[in-house]
Amino acid sequence: MKASLIKRFGGSDVFEIADIATPEVKAGHVLVRVAASSVNTVDTMIRQMGEALAPLSPQLPAVLGMDFAGTIDAVGEGVTEFAVGDEVYGCAGGLADLQGALAEFMLADAQLIAHKPKNLSMKEAAAIPLVGITAYEGLIRAGTKAGQKVLVHGGAGGVGHIALQIARHLGADVYATGAGEQSAALIQQLGATAIDYKQETVADYVANHTGGAGFDVVFDSVGGANMANSFEAAALNGQVASTVAMVELDLTLAHFKGLSLHVVFMLIPMLHNYQRQRHGEILQALAAIAEAGALRPVVDQHTFTLSDVGQAHDRLASGQALGKVVIDVA
Repeated sequence: MKASLIKRFGGSDVFEIADIATPEVKAGHVLVRVAASSVNTVDTMIRQMGEALAPLSPQLPAVLGMDFAGTIDAVGEGVTEFAVGDEVYGCAGGLADLQGALAEFMLADAQLIAHKPKNLSMKEAAAIPLVGITAYEGLIRAGTKAGQKVLVHGGAGGVGHIALQIARHLGADVYATGAGEQSAALIQQLGATAIDYKQETVADYVANHTGGAGFDVVFDSVGGANMANSFEAAALNGQVASTVAMVELDLTLAHFKGLSLHVVFMLIPMLHNYQRQRHGEILQALAAIAEAGALRPVVDQHTFTLSDVGQAHDRLASGQALGKVVIDVA
């Protein structure tokens, strides 16, 4: 089969088209004919950092690409919920010893996939898994429910624009930070109130939108140093979910406000073969939300093929993409 392969870690020029053996289906797995794969920041980090990002990085040569949508070509022993010809989506490879989606076929653990949302294209479906699972897990662990005020940091980003849609579906009153008119327009288009963090301080928007009480749930898709802003924006006994918690931070404010912090690292099931079925269940839930008309990923208008993977990585890294960068594989 044709694949986009890397034989060394480094810049976006490391990808090359190669013919490699098509995986053989095995028990508990399905063989998927890949139609599309989206690019996530973690994909670019693995490509650049290599062994420094252990245990995420695969042995070389490697096929990257975590997210995919495609059609089942073969079903392994013990798999009963999927059949040949089913359209599916998931996040099931591209790290450690799991071959990725930047190839015509990939082997996927049946626990890590679900039937593709019927109302979404392959490209749209491929844009959801990693960011969708991350957003859903964080919001559910934070107990997000109807009537709450929810703040999403990075509301126009890959994870953020999905999180604000899920929060709205759960019945919350949603606000989201971004910068500039383009981000504000997207946030408002998706049904949330836009906050320009460059124009308003945390104290300002907490006062303006919560009467100074703070937000019941803060979903922080920016993380790092921004965690301090999340703590400041949260209400007493509030919930903070973060996707980037690798930061040294004084927890005094979190202590005196009684905050709960939920760290979301969605690669754990793939890396450690731990509760993989939970990802399949979340993907089923996301498909139902999408089919109800409450979730639609934004896909960047630029098109890429297997021969353009490096350009797709550059597009994401540029910060100029609006929505998820998706590669047409088939």
